[in-house]
Order: sequence, then C-alpha cells, then structure tokens
Amino acid sequence: MLLLHLGYGFLIYVFPSLAKIILAGIIASFLFIIIDRKNRGNEALMAAAYIAGGEVFFRQTSAVIFYETGKYAVIIFLIIGMFFKGASSKTVPFWIYLLILFPGVVMVTFTMSYEFEFRKQVAFNLAGPVCLGVSALYCYYKKIKKEDFQRVLVMLLMPVIAQAVYLLFYTPSLDDVMISFSGNYASTGGFGPNQISTIMGLAVFLLSTRLFTIKNFKINIIDALLLIMVGYRGVVSFSRGGIVTAILCVIAFLILFYFKQNDKTIKKLNLKIIGVLVIFISVWIFSSLETGGLIGNRYTNRNAMGQMEDDITTGRVELIETELSAFYHHPITGIGVGKGKEYREEQLGIGIASHNELSRLLAEHGILGVFALCILIFVPITFWFKFKNNYYFLAFVAFWFMTINHSAMRIALPAFVYGLALLYIVDEKKNPVHRKRLAGE
Repeated sequence: MLLLHLGYGFLIYVFPSLAKIILAGIIASFLFIIIDRKNRGNEALMAAAYIAGGEVFFRQTSAVIFYETGKYAVIIFLIIGMFFKGASSKTVPFWIYLLILFPGVVMVTFTMSYEFEFRKQVAFNLAGPVCLGVSALYCYYKKIKKEDFQRVLVMLLMPVIAQAVYLLFYTPSLDDVMISFSGNYASTGGFGPNQISTIMGLAVFLLSTRLFTIKNFKINIIDALLLIMVGYRGVVSFSRGGIVTAILCVIAFLILFYFKQNDKTIKKLNLKIIGVLVIFISVWIFSSLETGGLIGNRYTNRNAMGQMEDDITTGRVELIETELSAFYHHPITGIGVGKGKEYREEQLGIGIASHNELSRLLAEHGILGVFALCILIFVPITFWFKFKNNYYFLAFVAFWFMTINHSAMRIALPAFVYGLALLYIVDEKKNPVHRKRLAGE
C-alpha cells in the first residue's frame, strides 16, 4: 500500500490530468466496497479517513469538482455506513448540535447584502461543522476492533504520504526559490501553506505514534524515514500551526499511553522517545540549513531581518475581535451563517474569512453557538471519563481544538479526527470474551 502511494504521488506530478481520474476511481471503489460488504468491517469509516487525509492533495491537484468535495464525500460515506449499521441511541447531543447550526442559515437571509453569495458562503461555513456532526454521529459509542482502528489510521496517513512525494518532486530544494514568511508557497506546490502544514502535521503525529505502538524494527525504520520526509515538508511550509499542533498531539498521546505501560515496556519506550526527539531535532537542523536560518526567525516571531514582530498570530487576533464584537452586538441570533466575512469588510474594510471556528460559531450563531460549543467540549470529556480506553483521545481532541483555532474548518480533517476521539476501541487479544457493555447498545 505504501509503494502504491509513493507511486501515485509521483504519477500525479508527472501527469497532473490523471488526478481527477484517480479520485473518481477511489470514490467509486469505496462506494462499491461499502455497499457490497454492508459496512460490516467499518469500511465507511476507512473510506472517510482516506478522503479526509487526501482532501488537501485532491484540492491542490484540481481533482475535486467542488471545493468542498472532500467534506461532502466524508459525510456521504459515513451516512451510508450508518444506513447499514446504524448509530448509538446515545448520540442525541450531536443531533441537537446539528439542529443548532441551521437557524443561522435562516438568520443570514435577513442580514445579507445584495452582493452576498448565499450558496457559496453557507456551504463554505457549514460544510465543516456538518461534517463534524456526522462524524460524531457515526463514531460516538461505536465499538471498533483495535486492528480495524489501526487500519483507519493507515488510511488517514497514506494519501498524505502521496502528497509529500508530490511536493518532494515539485520543490526538491529551496536553494533557488524565494521564501515568504507569511507562508512559503514555493515549498508547498503553490497551494495554501496553512493547509499543507496542517496535513503534514497530522502525518508527523501519526508516524510518531506508530513508532511507539508498533513493535517491528523494519516497520519502525520505514516510519522514521517517512517522518523525516513529512516533517521537513511541514516545517518549510513556514506555516507554524500544523507543526506546533503535531508536537502538542504527540505529547498528549504520550501522557495517556506512557503511564499505562509496565516497567519493562517503559524502558523501551524511553529509548523510542529519545529516537523521536533525535528525528525532530535533525529535521529542524536540516530545515534551518535549507532556509539559511530563516525558519528559526519564523518560529521565534521575527522577520527576515531578525527583528521581533508585534503580532505572533499574524493578524488572527484582529479577526477574532471582530467576531466577538459581532457576538456582543447580536448575542441572541448571531449575524447569520457566512455573514462574518462581509461583517468584517464592513467594520475593517478587509474581506477575509474566519480563521477561528470558535469565534465564528459565536458571531454567526449567537447563543446557539455557545450551546454548540458546550456540546462539542463536554460530551467527549464525559465519554472519556466513563471508558478511558482510547490512548488517542486527548491527542485527537487537541488536534481538533488547535486546528480550528488557526485555520477554522477549511478542511474536513479536524471534523473527522474529532469523531475518532469518540470511538470505543476493543482489544480482543487482551479481553476476547468479557467486554464492558456500552449503554445503549
């Protein structure tokens, strides 16, 4: 599978027009497998994982029909999966969450201007939250074997590897390119550095955890080499969010994983942690050399001349302030879905879409946005304290929270990963007969 994705990453670089055909074939194949097997092995979740992991690559190579194709595909796969296997009776909070989103659509019909692009703005701002709701409906209280869960993570990872190969051939060296501090398009194949950084950050996290959880030396070596490749591509994007998120997620994973191990395993784990640190440091040193030390300036909030910048958030605080102002002036109803960009243009003269999903929810949905956030935060916490069987829980929630705070829900990935945090993972090797029964099964 790895060789296949290394190959098709290179193939799309050589023949870009094949991207649409490959994506169409992937979606058709997944649909056939899900329907043929009636989702008995959670094939719908694996298909959704693959699309969520590959969405940025498909956008970059113009394989998608609509900009939000990735989110639509994730939603459709999971709905088909629920058609065959259903959803838990405990998913009521997430049904409420989905219902909360739609009064904002009605509200914007009263607040929009003549120039407002209703379909485009509503789809752009609601596709991500709806994708999250559907992911949560599918995953909440869903039992999944540990082996199948690992397959889901592999499906999430594979298209990112293909994209990293594509970028490797697109920009093999930074020696002859112009580096931009606001986001290095030269190293990201001309596509959004923020999204590239996010997806490479996810791969850094997944490959790091594979080094801790998989006890196979040959596979560990392969994963270490892949970690170096994706880590480098993420760092030289000059977009800090994805890499910082990846590091925090690795730490969050280790917090839950480390203290569940016995003394013998901890000694081996300590060596692996040192190995991962060596890889991270090596990637940083190589990236610094490739960029002439400029990457260090970027991560320490300095400009190309080494002077300290005033705003570490690169203008995001100002965007949040306008959305909080909108919530302050319209606390009950909000300003309506998609109105945030237009509201910001009216207030600041700058028509920029939100980079923060939390403040966008408050501004556009008002008090209902507060209820939505309470559901998204407190339901997973309650679930975790009840079962505590998913080492990835804290890391997945951290990935969702960090990503929506620096790039909102521009891609399906944070929404899908949020859903993965709600899975009930069953290790049948440890407990083949007696398993804790989930309420509502």
